[in-house]
Amino acid sequence: MRLSGKLRGRLYFYSCLLFLLIGCAVRVWRFGAVPCGINQDEAFAGYTAWSLYKYGLDTSGYSFPVYLTAWGSGMNALESYLILPFTALFGLKAWVIRLPQLIVGLLSLPAAYALSRRLFGKRHALITLMLLALCPWHIMLCRWGLESNLAPGFLLFGLYFFVSGLEDSRKLMLSALMYGLLLYCYAAIWPVVPLMLLAAGIYCAYHKKLRFDRYLCFSIIILALLAAPLLLFLLVNYGIIPELRFPFLSVPRLLYMRSGEVSLGSLPQNFRTLLNIIIKQTDGLPWNSTRFGLIYKFTLPFAVLGLIMLIRRLVSTRGYHPEALVLIQLVGAFLLGCLISANVNRVNILFIPLIIRAAAGLDFLCERLGRAAFAPMALVYLAAFAMFSLYYFGDYNDSISYYFADGLGEAVETVSEHDGTVYVTDRVYYPSLLFYAEEDVNVFLDTVSYKYYPAAYLSASAFDRYVFVSSAPAPEPGCAYILPASTDIGEFTAAGFEAYFFDNFVVLK
Repeated sequence: MRLSGKLRGRLYFYSCLLFLLIGCAVRVWRFGAVPCGINQDEAFAGYTAWSLYKYGLDTSGYSFPVYLTAWGSGMNALESYLILPFTALFGLKAWVIRLPQLIVGLLSLPAAYALSRRLFGKRHALITLMLLALCPWHIMLCRWGLESNLAPGFLLFGLYFFVSGLEDSRKLMLSALMYGLLLYCYAAIWPVVPLMLLAAGIYCAYHKKLRFDRYLCFSIIILALLAAPLLLFLLVNYGIIPELRFPFLSVPRLLYMRSGEVSLGSLPQNFRTLLNIIIKQTDGLPWNSTRFGLIYKFTLPFAVLGLIMLIRRLVSTRGYHPEALVLIQLVGAFLLGCLISANVNRVNILFIPLIIRAAAGLDFLCERLGRAAFAPMALVYLAAFAMFSLYYFGDYNDSISYYFADGLGEAVETVSEHDGTVYVTDRVYYPSLLFYAEEDVNVFLDTVSYKYYPAAYLSASAFDRYVFVSSAPAPEPGCAYILPASTDIGEFTAAGFEAYFFDNFVVLK
């Protein structure tokens, strides 16, 4: 039975709406509670945003730095600046510091659809939306606030506005803005972003798709202005100029510059690691992947098919192929994975272009088998998504609880009124304690001592009334303790201490 064009249009619209609603719902449902606890990096980003809002300083005493000194070897700054207005409105809470990542992730769904529709057509766009909306990697990425995980979204926005700007050059300015902000998402991509932009610009200019007008000039200026503070940052940290401190902007010198993470010498090993992640769809880290894979394991053959189809088209036929712009991003991401020791969040810019190519492979399948092939294909993905969701909103918190220090917030709240020394297990990262204690950053700066200084990854030994310990000390009257829940507390209870258990921690006071 042949459907009328009007009915096909309605089915298409409702299919898009269904996947968009499912994608939004699974990213918002129990937001802030799954994953439980907070990761030390998102704690650092959140606390920095709060301290900049409240005191105008970060944990190293800089005012509004272009790159956070954080652990000593630095951290990307955009996440903290996006968090800042939310902490001003709602305070310092787990769900608050995860909001920017959620918002960028939600906007990525219509952006991926719009990009695919513009480049490849309606059916490809629908399949792209379905794959991204139901994708385990992207769902997990949206729900916690690792600063580098903003990069895939801003790279997608940059490409969408670049493609749109080929028709309306005013939109190139928005593309430049997105690519400029992308540089503040993740420092490791600094070497590959200029290469991707240069390759895309040369390709489109060669095929006379890029107009050299005032809007292109404005776009270059916008990108240059956004990149300039980071160029100053590199000059400072390579010892060419002194660090810059102004009341509302700082270009800090890090204790340790992690330039050695990008290495040509490790290329063969890095290549094997990257290939292993792509094939197995995991890096073994529970905050990045589950047993269901990153994009579902059965999706990879379609991505390979889509990539082969693209390469054959580029080789066999001359002329302009908009798919080449996606290939440029894929090649850039692959190059990045070969230059660094990869895990999923370090090569996160790979996966949306990979999903777009997988959509091309599935689109080809639908074309060969007929429109009716889409329905069973969608049911397979919905079934896989249902199994992933049952695990993610069920047992997943048990696997992440230890790594995200679940229970620390309640433990810190329990000792918040305690005036004496609080001994804290050194299993707790000091930014997480700063976050939950809402420590005055000026008090922290005046009282902090580090185990090793300077170092690439600073570890505080004490600040304010908190002292970090590697094992349970002898009970002291007037002191309180936050220790691992597995601690033998017999000596403490015998000394009259009361015990309060919170997931991974026990409070004794």
